[in-house]
Amino acid sequence: MRIWYAHMRAATRQASKPQPTKAVRSQPTSPQRMPARRARKTPTNLSLPSDLVQRAKALGLNLSEVVESALEKVIREAEQARWLAENEEAIDHYNAVIEKYGLFGEEFRQF
Repeated sequence: MRIWYAHMRAATRQASKPQPTKAVRSQPTSPQRMPARRARKTPTNLSLPSDLVQRAKALGLNLSEVVESALEKVIREAEQARWLAENEEAIDHYNAVIEKYGLFGEEFRQF
């Protein structure tokens, strides 16, 4: 909150100054989240069993959204598995060091 108030004070100080003659793009004064930018979509042909397509249409499902979310999930899981495989040796070494020497400052922990 303190940072936001500091920006508000700066914005009010700037508002009292004379405005420049050129058009200047102003930033919003209140903190706002920008919507996430989606990647451009590529038209793709998929071969799906006709009974699945019919059942999805009967339920009012958007096939593009269903396939996109399923593909994102599978990609995320594959990337996580690849990361774990690539870093397995480092993780094992770290765990061995912690097991041998303990955590730094462990004797001072209150929990």
